[in-house]
Amino acid sequence: MIAVLQRANAAAVRVEGSVVGEIGRGLLILLGVSGEDGREDAERLAAKITKCRIFKDAEDKMNLSLLDVEGEALVVSNFTLLADYHHGNRPNYLAAAAPEQAEVLYEYFVELLKKEVKKVATGEFGADMKISLEADGPVTIVMDSNVLKSKKGAATHEAAH
Repeated sequence: MIAVLQRANAAAVRVEGSVVGEIGRGLLILLGVSGEDGREDAERLAAKITKCRIFKDAEDKMNLSLLDVEGEALVVSNFTLLADYHHGNRPNYLAAAAPEQAEVLYEYFVELLKKEVKKVATGEFGADMKISLEADGPVTIVMDSNVLKSKKGAATHEAAH
């Protein structure tokens, strides 16, 4: 599972001209689900995102999390994050989960965030969406649940030895 986090002053997503989700200060989260992802990937990513210290404190240091600033989240599904662009000039999306699997994990991820974050808005899964963003910074972070998994495994391995 891949997430692109964009720190936002405001963000909105429209489908056919109508706003379906919008937030104030917080994170715009583009979320891509691979065919190999499961619930534990969503859990790992949601936990990391809510605690990631990328908001400024009183001393202008990025030292506060989404939870610390009582920020909001706008989650938008985005299968193109799983693009394979290694061969030729037209990316393929074979690594992306089938829509049925992706939607279930996307919804699960959103539910996990709703347990922690004061406001969670979404786009419309599978729709042609138009996103507007007033970026703050800009601060953009890419997270991959597989990297989080391997880091946790490496830390566990190191602690055992």
